[in-house]
Amino acid sequence: MKERYFIKNYSSTAITPCKAARNLGVYIDADLTMQTYVQQTVSCCFATLRQLRTIRRSVSLPVFQLLVVALVLIQLDYCNSLLINLPASLIQRLQSVQNAAARLIDNMRRSEHITDALISLHWLRFPERIGFKVATLTFHALHGIRRRLK
Repeated sequence: MKERYFIKNYSSTAITPCKAARNLGVYIDADLTMQTYVQQTVSCCFATLRQLRTIRRSVSLPVFQLLVVALVLIQLDYCNSLLINLPASLIQRLQSVQNAAARLIDNMRRSEHITDALISLHWLRFPERIGFKVATLTFHALHGIRRRLK
């Protein structure tokens, strides 16, 4: 399907819309599918995991786990409330990043089941992380709780 964009002329200057715009680090597609944001997030997180893999044996396990959480999971959780009700295929791509992070921490093979590792790390699966964040934001809004910036 060929994408059609309408070109408006203002004072003899043609303005063409872009396919995706970035605001506060979130890519928003022209058709609001969030596919560009998911693709960029997954790509960046896997690149970070590849870099972390090189230092895995050089640091202790608690420090390594802290690095993975700080560099990968924080990036996954950033603005993830925008991703509610996304198609399962996009959510699965983000879940694969979380699974790869858990496998890297627990030194697991790709063929091993991930459920036990996620439970031992006390990590919710990605759809549940989104639901938890939305529920927390809703609770804070209903009860007038403000989060202080430190």
